[in-house]
Amino acid sequence: MLVTDDRLVHGRDLVALALAAERGGVTSVQLRLKQAGGRELVQLVRGLMEALTVPVLVNDRPDVAIATGAAGVHLGPDDVPVELVRRIAPPGFIIGASVGSEAEVGRAGAADYWGIGPWRETATKEDAGTGLGAEGFQRLVALARGKPCIAIGGVRPEDVAIVMAAAGTGVAVVSGILGSEDVEKAARSYRGNGEP
Repeated sequence: MLVTDDRLVHGRDLVALALAAERGGVTSVQLRLKQAGGRELVQLVRGLMEALTVPVLVNDRPDVAIATGAAGVHLGPDDVPVELVRRIAPPGFIIGASVGSEAEVGRAGAADYWGIGPWRETATKEDAGTGLGAEGFQRLVALARGKPCIAIGGVRPEDVAIVMAAAGTGVAVVSGILGSEDVEKAARSYRGNGEP
């Protein structure tokens, strides 16, 4: 999963970046732009959906995701509860939830997948906390009861095999892909080691 970031996208064409990442093997895109307003997010989601063949999810904003017909939403521990979004979402709508500790498991239980992290400390999310590593990741995956879990937060290409060995189903990447001049090549470096 490619996760976007205001600082890494700034001044570049978001759709072109996402298309390059898709060519590199990314299997979904999560639009996370904390500084964008609702109207801008709607336009960006529509542009991404028109250009890409992979699912587009929206970070934190179920209203935008539902209004645009996006594939789903990704919710953090301080966002609208998963159960509430489930009640208003259309059939087949994907709900992901961030899990960084045992304390966050309860709120995330009804989600379709968990984004577990941070894998290691990361500069793209200041409140992400201390890196979990393989052991911490695997401990939280065990609490997911078979739900798909992806690692996020400072994941490098060489980590993909470790994530998969720790019962993960994939990775979510921000700067490892968008921090590169060659987004397609960066995405491919993760694809060669597992599922981005």
